Amino acid sequence: MRQILLLVIKNCVRNRVRTLLTVLGIAVGVIAFAFLQTVLAAYYVGAEASSPKRLVTRHRVSLFNFLPLAQRDKILAVDGVTNVSYGIWFGAYYQDPKQFFGQIAVDDGYMDLYPEFLLSPQEKEAWLNEQQAAVVGRKLAHRFGWKVGDRVTLTGTFFTGNWDFIIRGIYHGRERNTDETTMFIHWKLLDERLQGMNRGSLVGWWLVGVNDPAQNGRISKEIDDLFINSSSPTLTETEKDFNLSFVSMMGSIIAIIKMAAWIVIGIILLIMANTMAMAARERTREYGVFKTLGFRSRHLVSLIGGEALVISLVGALVGCLLAFVMVRAVGAGIEESMGQIFPVFEMTASTTIQAVVLAMAAGLLAGLPQIARAVRVPIADALRRVD
Repeated sequence: MRQILLLVIKNCVRNRVRTLLTVLGIAVGVIAFAFLQTVLAAYYVGAEASSPKRLVTRHRVSLFNFLPLAQRDKILAVDGVTNVSYGIWFGAYYQDPKQFFGQIAVDDGYMDLYPEFLLSPQEKEAWLNEQQAAVVGRKLAHRFGWKVGDRVTLTGTFFTGNWDFIIRGIYHGRERNTDETTMFIHWKLLDERLQGMNRGSLVGWWLVGVNDPAQNGRISKEIDDLFINSSSPTLTETEKDFNLSFVSMMGSIIAIIKMAAWIVIGIILLIMANTMAMAARERTREYGVFKTLGFRSRHLVSLIGGEALVISLVGALVGCLLAFVMVRAVGAGIEESMGQIFPVFEMTASTTIQAVVLAMAAGLLAGLPQIARAVRVPIADALRRVD
């Protein structure tokens, strides 16, 4: 086995230019694959960060169909429910309509259901005691240069008009994947204006805290059964499923990214197939000599397959290293500018493992035709070959 390993290494460096170009080709493919997989993983970060102890109840027809405030007490009475809060999508922009970020009008207990949002007691108290106050995430504050005490004017799109807020707190995420790109304002402020339009006492969704995630199915059904025959029927699901419903809206984009990732793997396969074909054609006589000296089929399989695996492994490792550096370089900027979509943009260990394994599998698959050919070729035909 040691001799086979030495032969594999010598074969890999026999034609250094070809091997180098192959490694670089594989590395470029792995960089593209890893970047695409990082984008895919970033889409699902919000869903993965969800808590199983939180349910979301919305209108069965659409999230943009409001629910009456009177539902709260009935939901709170369901066995297993520990807390009920509510929110409504505000929908506004700061200075430029293209500067999108999330704003949610919530009640005073909303953030209590999010222990991963870290806010100092002083800032929380200041926020609760002022109806015009707002709390923003760290990344959002950094994006616009906001500080505690700044006055911010938003232009409403869903609830039209200019809305003035004072930043009273900046929350930080407890975990790396905690969203830090949202603004929270008081539901009461919004409701006051809606009351004058006969649209008051309405919420966008209920955020339901539970004490036992194992009971989520039963609790969800009981909540929905309460309002099944009302004018505002509900749909209750886990927070993860609720967040995944937003990801599903990007289905076409995600499908294209997945297809592109597999195309990249196919390109790696073609690169390795070309290299292994040229190498095998040059060494046909050598294979005949090996057979004459007593090398068995398993030795030739190890020799050719080993070369394919080594080259693809080196290319994959180089590609992963370069991809990690590139993602690290652009990740912070993407998180700051596109944090609402990609709250975390980093290359994960699973992406690295997947890239290496698939690259090596492509390399081995590319070597199979040459292995079969070397094993089947008669010694006389191999020795007759002149390159």
